[in-house]
Amino acid sequence: MSKQNLTQKISVVFAFIFYIAAVVSVSAVAYFYIQHGGNHPAVAAWSAAIVFFVGGGVVLHVMGKADIPDFRIK
Repeated sequence: MSKQNLTQKISVVFAFIFYIAAVVSVSAVAYFYIQHGGNHPAVAAWSAAIVFFVGGGVVLHVMGKADIPDFRIK
């Protein structure tokens, strides 16, 4: 695998930030579910946030770990 460039490294860092945000969202869903029940809009909103953060994290992780060729003219 070729060496990652700076933007790929940044992408992987943001992927892990997204994964952490997904874990925080899971705890928010649990909190609102316990406090208000499963039919509350906050539970649905935080559940959607979980899908967003996990999906975004996967995309950023794949972008950061992809083997991108060097397009410079030599």
